[in-house]
Amino acid sequence: MNELIEGPNQKNTILNLYNSGIDPEIISLELDIDEAIVKDIIEKEKNKQRRKTKDNLSSYLMNKFYLDAIIDINAVIKESQIRAWNALKSKPELNIIVKETQSILEQHAESKLKLVMLHIDLVGSTKMALTLPIDRLTTIIRAFAQEMTTIISMYGGYVLKYIGDAVLAFFVVEDIENREQSTENEKATEEKTKIAKNNTNSFTSLQFSNVITCASTMIKVIHEGINPILNQYDYPELKVRVGIDYGEVAIVQYGIDIYEFEKTTLRMPHLDLIGYTISVAVKMTSLAEPDHMMIGQKLYDRLEDNLKGSFRKLQTSTEIWSYSNNSGDGIYNIYINQ
Repeated sequence: MNELIEGPNQKNTILNLYNSGIDPEIISLELDIDEAIVKDIIEKEKNKQRRKTKDNLSSYLMNKFYLDAIIDINAVIKESQIRAWNALKSKPELNIIVKETQSILEQHAESKLKLVMLHIDLVGSTKMALTLPIDRLTTIIRAFAQEMTTIISMYGGYVLKYIGDAVLAFFVVEDIENREQSTENEKATEEKTKIAKNNTNSFTSLQFSNVITCASTMIKVIHEGINPILNQYDYPELKVRVGIDYGEVAIVQYGIDIYEFEKTTLRMPHLDLIGYTISVAVKMTSLAEPDHMMIGQKLYDRLEDNLKGSFRKLQTSTEIWSYSNNSGDGIYNIYINQ
């Protein structure tokens, strides 16, 4: 039986079938190969992809975060005004590239990953839904989703889904503080170790401050970019609320999405994220004041002191906020920007 899978063709066949959404048990029956061997091949390929992702993550993230230093906010606002103007004249084009999001999720399917979750929604959309004609309502929602998607991508994030008048996104972060120590041959001097530690802390803080900057840009674009255009067309001004937190989430595969195009059938794993961090980010959004952001304790703890000073702890009661901290003996602290 083992000889049957030694060749690359047999291995590729197994992986191609699995990537097409075929269950390992079915692959085993179809190819007459022991199920344990099929699962072993699939698991080895998953581990290979995870190692590849991890090896490339540092340079990838650093390249993304350098964007923060070169992004011209004024240019972003002007571009958003042009898109908003066009959106009001004709149906806005919301081109969503799901390949990168799908790739990240597939590489970590049925595992857990530490992510920064960002949830942004429109304030007063229920009232707009009751008072605006459907064509004007959908124009506003599309324009909003279009700009938020553009900004999220600009700061290295990924849109997970659109939920009515809200956008849920995630940012991949690398916990380089917990990396394995170097071997004896790679050990640095005490001074070099100190420098490396400082660089590590700076990089770690940069990852999280990047998401805060992204949220600030979102609010600024709504206020200074989209609203002036809406005013000219007698549309109501938009206000938003943002909730952000950091923590472990699970990537769950619910099944297979099947898309049929004439003679072609495309199968894609239907993946989603679940976890406490997402619930916290979504719930805290509703507690934020219009055009403000809320962040959770786990994210707050990872910010540099100067950025922490931009937030104040929100005084809550169990009647409106029942999420507990890790120890379970107190309320999970949340913070609002000042």
